[in-house]
Amino acid sequence: MDKKNALRAGALAAGTTLMMLLMSSPALALTRDDGDDPGKGLSVIQTLGLFVLAPLALFVIIAGLVMVLDKSKIRVTKGKARV
Repeated sequence: MDKKNALRAGALAAGTTLMMLLMSSPALALTRDDGDDPGKGLSVIQTLGLFVLAPLALFVIIAGLVMVLDKSKIRVTKGKARV
């Protein structure tokens, strides 16, 4: 019975995705609008730095600050309650 439900869910997901792709209109990214001034594009190195390295660096900085500025010295673990 589980295989039948999984197959049905997979078919529904695939069908929905296919219909969304077929029915969506193109983005029309090549059509210029009035006042459109796109500027120069980014190189591969700039793109990787902006969208990969910068978020990773921010994550490391924030995680490091949280660990360094953590004031709690005693770690509490859940155990058996004393009566």
